[in-house]
Amino acid sequence: MRPYAMTGGRTRPSHHLAIEALVSTAVDVAQARGLSPEAYRISVLCREVRSVAEISALLAVPLGVARILVADLAETGLVVVQQPQGDEVDGGRPHVTLLEKVLSGLRRLE
Repeated sequence: MRPYAMTGGRTRPSHHLAIEALVSTAVDVAQARGLSPEAYRISVLCREVRSVAEISALLAVPLGVARILVADLAETGLVVVQQPQGDEVDGGRPHVTLLEKVLSGLRRLE
């Protein structure tokens, strides 16, 4: 399915979600049965706490799409989002120190 169809043509989430924000399912997954397939999968995936980046990778959707879908579920109360504290500068961009830690971790994976 095309990303614009999953998000209803939206290109930005209703509120900023950091890629490392943690997401967990807030309700019984049975209550999520009437949702879109992607939203339902997020509800199931987030029975274990996952980051927005993990959700994007596991669903094989662009990060922007995952952010929109997670923000929608958070607004309806189906998931709980825990934003990181203190790792961002004005404008919602990650601090350079955080980016250096991520890069260092990725290099160790090689």
